[in-house]
Amino acid sequence: MNNSQQDEQEDLQKYLEEKAKQEQKKKEEQEPEPLSAYDACVLKESAKIHELIAEAQKHPKNE
Repeated sequence: MNNSQQDEQEDLQKYLEEKAKQEQKKKEEQEPEPLSAYDACVLKESAKIHELIAEAQKHPKNE
């Protein structure tokens, strides 16, 4: 193999490695990590608060 062919092969190898990294990153973004117990609790409490706010807005305070 001459230098030109070696360079092309190295470039192709680098390209394929970069493409594999991009595919792996894309796959990781599509599969979110499981929530920690803390995060799950925060989301649950946040949902409760939003429900209470929505309910309160339906019934304006009577004065």
